[in-house]
Amino acid sequence: MNTEKGERVAKVVARAGVCSRREAERYIEQGRIAVNGKVLTSPAVTVTDADVVTVDQKPLPAKEKTRVWRYHKPAGLVTTYRDPQGRPTVFDALPETMPRVISIGRLDLNSEGLLLLTNDGEFARQMELPSTGWLRRYRVRIHGELTPEMIDKLGKGVTADGVRYAPAQVVVDKKQGSNMWLTVSLKEGKNREIRKLMESFGLQVTRLIRISYGPFQLGNLEKGAVDEIPGKTLIEQTGGKIVVDRPVKVKKG
Repeated sequence: MNTEKGERVAKVVARAGVCSRREAERYIEQGRIAVNGKVLTSPAVTVTDADVVTVDQKPLPAKEKTRVWRYHKPAGLVTTYRDPQGRPTVFDALPETMPRVISIGRLDLNSEGLLLLTNDGEFARQMELPSTGWLRRYRVRIHGELTPEMIDKLGKGVTADGVRYAPAQVVVDKKQGSNMWLTVSLKEGKNREIRKLMESFGLQVTRLIRISYGPFQLGNLEKGAVDEIPGKTLIEQTGGKIVVDRPVKVKKG
């Protein structure tokens, strides 16, 4: 935290790994965040190391460096801490030795592959921003045929169900009977984006595997396995785009 100028309180709470910045702003609306004992009513508040920030009357946790893990998400898990329908979650499947982490982006229930996890909410937000420019690459199996004309349209960006989607890079890897395997690259990654794009052409996605997120690769990581990215590698791979060498506050357990 910048002790002279301070930082917005929602950013500080997100960096602590308690929740995302947007969720922190909702916490403020709900009266759950206080600074020096005063409950906040607006997110337009800056704090420094001299201030005591509490969430639900509990102080932010002890400081630790930003940490990031690769996780090979299997199909059948939802990327949320609590699912109203009682379905198994990614976080339930993690080893008990893991600290509290949040996901960088999401993969839906039936999608699998690389999911990045971090103890730093602000790092997650930066990684997710389209302006950061990180490509997300997926191996996608569809039922039906994606024509060159469809691929050209996807490369220019399309509108489906009233939502405008940014250009997607699509390469046909191989055909298997009535199915096709594709490599799809996106910069935005909106909710169920690839499935909705294919549905707009009358095609069904039957398997979706994320193989990379920015510079981070799924590689040979086994399904269900989790692997921490070394700090030095993390700094090198982000190439200065994202700050990762400052201490953050992390909630254990």
